[in-house]
Amino acid sequence: MLQTTRSYRGMVTAPHHLAAQAGLSVLSEGGNAIEAMIAAAATIAVVYPHMNGLGGDGFWLIGRAGAPPIGIQACGRSALGADRNWYRERGCAAIPARGPLSTLTVAGTVDGWQRAQNVSRQQYGGRLPMSRLLQDAIRYAWEGVPVPRTIHHSANLKRAELENVPGFADVYLPEGKPLAAGAKFRQPRVADALARLSQAGLSDFYRGDLARSMASDLEKLGSPLRLADFERYRATTVTPLSLEVAGHTLFNLPPPTQGLASLLILALYARRLADKADGVDHLHRLVECTKAAFRIRNRYVTDPDYMERAATDFLTDEQIAALDKTISHERADPWPEPPKQGDTVWLAAADRNGLSVSFIQSIFWEYGSGVVLPGTGITWQNRGTSYSLNDNDPNRLDPGRLPFHTIQPAMAQLRDGRLMSYGTMGGEGQPQTQAAIFSRYALHGSELQNAVTAPRWLLGRTWGEESTNLKIESRFDVSVIEGLRRLGHDVQSVGAFEEFMGHAGAIVRHPDGLLEGASDPRSDGTVAAR
Repeated sequence: MLQTTRSYRGMVTAPHHLAAQAGLSVLSEGGNAIEAMIAAAATIAVVYPHMNGLGGDGFWLIGRAGAPPIGIQACGRSALGADRNWYRERGCAAIPARGPLSTLTVAGTVDGWQRAQNVSRQQYGGRLPMSRLLQDAIRYAWEGVPVPRTIHHSANLKRAELENVPGFADVYLPEGKPLAAGAKFRQPRVADALARLSQAGLSDFYRGDLARSMASDLEKLGSPLRLADFERYRATTVTPLSLEVAGHTLFNLPPPTQGLASLLILALYARRLADKADGVDHLHRLVECTKAAFRIRNRYVTDPDYMERAATDFLTDEQIAALDKTISHERADPWPEPPKQGDTVWLAAADRNGLSVSFIQSIFWEYGSGVVLPGTGITWQNRGTSYSLNDNDPNRLDPGRLPFHTIQPAMAQLRDGRLMSYGTMGGEGQPQTQAAIFSRYALHGSELQNAVTAPRWLLGRTWGEESTNLKIESRFDVSVIEGLRRLGHDVQSVGAFEEFMGHAGAIVRHPDGLLEGASDPRSDGTVAAR
């Protein structure tokens, strides 16, 4: 059984052990938590390319106890040449989920690394060059890493819909079959791209030779993205959403992410706390709070420039109280609402000086669009599939618009001075798993690793399935599962440690400098500490 990892000098948690170790090596050389996270982010882009990569987006929360964190929004906008008619003219009733027509947004994560390094140097004394921070990622891409079981499993599961997408089979189906778990996986083109960024600077991804190569490849494949879309892109610093819940201050990213839903779930749950964690009342309350929060999310959350109401409007005491009145405490409300898919990675780092980072990086669905660019070997995201071609949809496609994002990192300043960074991958499951971890640890006193390891649930669609019922890991006591059914929940018991429940983790820094870390046994990850 995993135990909570504890140390004082620095810590990184990631869903792949090589990424955590890459971040720790930077801390060991005197780097700060931001620098460690850039190294971990670049490494996990190499070792977990089905979940994230250079062709995707990212979001950051950077902070210390006692002050609001800094948010970084590194998500790309839709191509200037893409609008609803562009797709209709190509016979599309909806934006395709896979293939070149799904590659319609710029990848923002690399410029997010640059923005984070700027914050590191300007505010936190960062000194390590980008060449050092990309060093491990370049080596792993060139020399190869053992194929994680999750890459083999997902490539096999998604083979039928991806094997004919340009570039996919060459990388993920060599010799006509999925990469074998444990086999050496080399990505020399990605190594060359990272080496180019190391030498020329990260701006080359948007306004240099790499940008020209990627834009040319995308255009030839049929994407609406052009070089001008790359050249105009900039990651931005944003003010996180914040909310007091049971005396703790929670932080999350604003729209276009679903961070608002994460805050609302816990705000609603805290109004009527269950007696204990993981009983019928705990799960029922959180599931019903999720339904209420998702209705707000689905109705309003989109590119903030297009929102009818500001996200902060929903975080007032009056609005939360009104939303609480819509929740049934005795019976399960009908479901579903339209699901929001997504796959990603979440990581955290903390250094000995109190700086903490909560970070998330994604290509949306597993393998994103499935398109692997011939010049760079980069797998491109399909985040643009969250747009609608319906003229009246709140997430309708317009040129240069931000897409809806399922991904959002979380951070919380606890009332006793602890600073908690936590999060997970998993689309619809992200705000639900964040609620599970935070409520167990901060509201019900669970030990940190147990808050991550304990059985979880997911309301909504999972990988490879169309069902939107309530899926619950079988490790829950049978009395809990039956109790939920009596309350009217459509419950499906699933495996004991299901990967679709997310790859979660957490780091908590105590006021005396003690660091506690947790990693998810559902992942290939670890907590690396010194």
